[in-house]
Amino acid sequence: MLLTVLGIVAFAIGLLFSIGFHEFGHFFWARKFGMRVPQFMVGFGPTVFSRRRGETEYGIKAIPLGGYIRIVGMIPPAEENESKRATRMRSFIAEVRGQALDDVLPTDGDRVFYKKPWWQRVIVMFAGPLNNLVLAVLFFTIVLTAFGVPEPSTTLDRVPGCVLPAGAATATAEDPCAEPIVLSGADAGQACEEGTPNCGLPEPSPAAKAGLRPGDTIVAIDGEPVSQETEVGWAQIQRTIQQSPDEPVVFTIERDGDERDLTVTPIENTVYASAEGTETKVVGYVGIGPTQPYVQQSVTEVPAFLGNYVVQAVDRLTEIPQKIPALFRAAFLGEERDPQGPIGVVGVGRISGEIFALDQITTTEKISTFFQLLAGVNLVLFLFNLLPIYPLDGGHVAGALYEKARSSVARLRGKPDPGPFDIARLMPVAYVVAGLFLALSALLFVADIVNPITLG
Repeated sequence: MLLTVLGIVAFAIGLLFSIGFHEFGHFFWARKFGMRVPQFMVGFGPTVFSRRRGETEYGIKAIPLGGYIRIVGMIPPAEENESKRATRMRSFIAEVRGQALDDVLPTDGDRVFYKKPWWQRVIVMFAGPLNNLVLAVLFFTIVLTAFGVPEPSTTLDRVPGCVLPAGAATATAEDPCAEPIVLSGADAGQACEEGTPNCGLPEPSPAAKAGLRPGDTIVAIDGEPVSQETEVGWAQIQRTIQQSPDEPVVFTIERDGDERDLTVTPIENTVYASAEGTETKVVGYVGIGPTQPYVQQSVTEVPAFLGNYVVQAVDRLTEIPQKIPALFRAAFLGEERDPQGPIGVVGVGRISGEIFALDQITTTEKISTFFQLLAGVNLVLFLFNLLPIYPLDGGHVAGALYEKARSSVARLRGKPDPGPFDIARLMPVAYVVAGLFLALSALLFVADIVNPITLG
């Protein structure tokens, strides 16, 4: 329990630091360009602690789900040619504009946000997500170079005693090899009563038949030496097994300092030809799994590792809308939670606690996994905040870039500069986006509490 609490607290601190560093990016460049920043807050809701230094109030709020800095003049005054006809939408925009301009003091002069050049506003708004990317790169670099990543070796970690059909009902039993199942047909893998037709104990695995054991190191196959370099040697073993269904293969293994030959005959196994497609192929299957020691990587491996993670993160973000119905059913109708579905900060904090409490992994592995969690969170914050939707940072960046493009077109056409882009007109969109985000956050919170994703 203490380790679980420690993991949750550590994640909460890491999340607060990540949020604070994000806001510091905005804050640093806003001050650098002479903008007035009256507030720097980490969190939302009631203020837990605050202190004023100079013209800025720094503080921490009760709900650590975000943060903000308040820069005066984020919304410009109404344009001179703006319609004065009263409508509900115009009244709403005027009210929002008035609240924003109430912060502007007569002494502010050119220190307001909207009076700054477009490129300064782009830098200020981009700096927050950029700081999250910096943290992600830093944490991934620590993971790869200081702790390393698990790579399969030629030493066996597990040798299942039997072969179970995919999705077998007895897979979670204490000894699944001793539980009778339906052996073939559409119901293969379902529990049954021994003695009934098509019911019996699972077939022993080829590896168990041949006498392979956990701890054995495969040093040669059919007399050909196997590389002992992680990943390389295991890839060689996998390739030989998959290419040899129903063909005897001689494994030379090292056990307790002695070498011996064991003949293994892989059985046929139908697998998908690729992770994305639906075509299948028949390959050999033996039933062995490698140990995966942590191997430190060169710093040159970081860009490729980060690139792969970005691709996966983008895929997960684009999948969120289509997975919301299943998330709703898991939260309120008791359906099984999709382990590949979206997860909130409460769920990630819970997983952090579970990692710290695991007895099966070392302290080094726990710290490495914790840094990977923080790196992943920061990468998602970077990608999410750059979406070109107001009120996200990417929306402000898109507005400034649009203003520059509009100004350039006007100059080419010999017309006067239209001036600052009126971001207030997007406030209705901002409220809709904020409402959707709050609804998703609430849904994730409920799901993470009543039907959480766990390491199990």
